Amino acid sequence: MSTALKESVGRYGIWSVGLRSEEPDRRPELAAAAAELEQLGFGAVWLGGNSAARHSLPLLEATSRLVVGTSIQSIWDYDAETSAAAFAEVEAAHPGRFLLGLGVSHARRAEQYRRPYSALVEYLDALDAAGVPAGRRVVAALGPRTLDLARERTAGAIPYLVTPEHTAQARRILGEEPLLAPEFKVVLETDPDRARALARDSLAMYLTLPNYTNNFLRLGFTEDDLAAGGSDHLIDALFAWGDDARIRDRIDAFHQAGADHVVLQVVTDGPRDALPRPAWQKLATILP
Repeated sequence: MSTALKESVGRYGIWSVGLRSEEPDRRPELAAAAAELEQLGFGAVWLGGNSAARHSLPLLEATSRLVVGTSIQSIWDYDAETSAAAFAEVEAAHPGRFLLGLGVSHARRAEQYRRPYSALVEYLDALDAAGVPAGRRVVAALGPRTLDLARERTAGAIPYLVTPEHTAQARRILGEEPLLAPEFKVVLETDPDRARALARDSLAMYLTLPNYTNNFLRLGFTEDDLAAGGSDHLIDALFAWGDDARIRDRIDAFHQAGADHVVLQVVTDGPRDALPRPAWQKLATILP
């Protein structure tokens, strides 16, 4: 299953909040964007924010091969039984093309937040009981313990806001078989000041979330790196910017570190839920 999964998602995917919408009048726009991403050669799209299986339907209906995953569905907002029923509905309509990406989100965003690791284990137990195959679910794993769980109970890991160094560590923990699909942010700007300014705007929210800041510290960054919107050292590690060759090299570093599939989020000066289709087109020309 893991080999087939890796082949189905390919080497590159797109992460987008904008592709997740339940507004009926946006369905044609979402369908057109998904069809274009498939035509551009991306193997998967990942629905950002607190997404759910039903959000994948407009994209799956508009494409023939594209894999759609949640990145992430919070275990606090959708109980396992409801999640399993939604998975079964999407799987029946589009076999093998939906991945249930799960995560524990953040304490400040979930009132019922408690012992997140234990809660995730219980959630996976319930999915097992409901018949959701381990090979069709992945976990947003950052730390070693959750990466172990991803290896043992799911098809793999979808770490968010990480570096190639984290990818190398994750691959050692996961072993060779599970899918490893880190997310990486791209700023299509060559001017250092403008690129870093856009990156800092994007990073600001995440610097308030301990799940991410603790992971940065584990990776060797310091408290000084996390201050004042993030040091240049931190920004340049978490974002690719520059000319085409530099951006391509930064993305390639994840594959060299052990990633099977790199999930690319294009950062622009537009609204976070916009569909930056010209930027996606540009990015496609950069990738080998």
